[in-house]
Amino acid sequence: MYGWNGWEWTLGGGLMMGLGVLLMWIVPIGLIIALVVYLNNQNKSTKQPERAVDILGNAYARSEISREEFLQKRDDLIGKKSKQ
Repeated sequence: MYGWNGWEWTLGGGLMMGLGVLLMWIVPIGLIIALVVYLNNQNKSTKQPERAVDILGNAYARSEISREEFLQKRDDLIGKKSKQ
């Protein structure tokens, strides 16, 4: 069947083939991007928040607090009674 000005409506099948090739590339690339985004969000949501004892240990490792201060604060955080 012929359309406007003697041209075929489907342009000889070229339009459909062009859309098919376009979809052949867009769909897999879109799926790969969606998978990467999904996995990236999974890694963020499963990350455990840093505990106060870990933060305290890092401060001691950076020499921001003394050993005595570290031990006192650690005991306060975990609920141990001092040996004093």
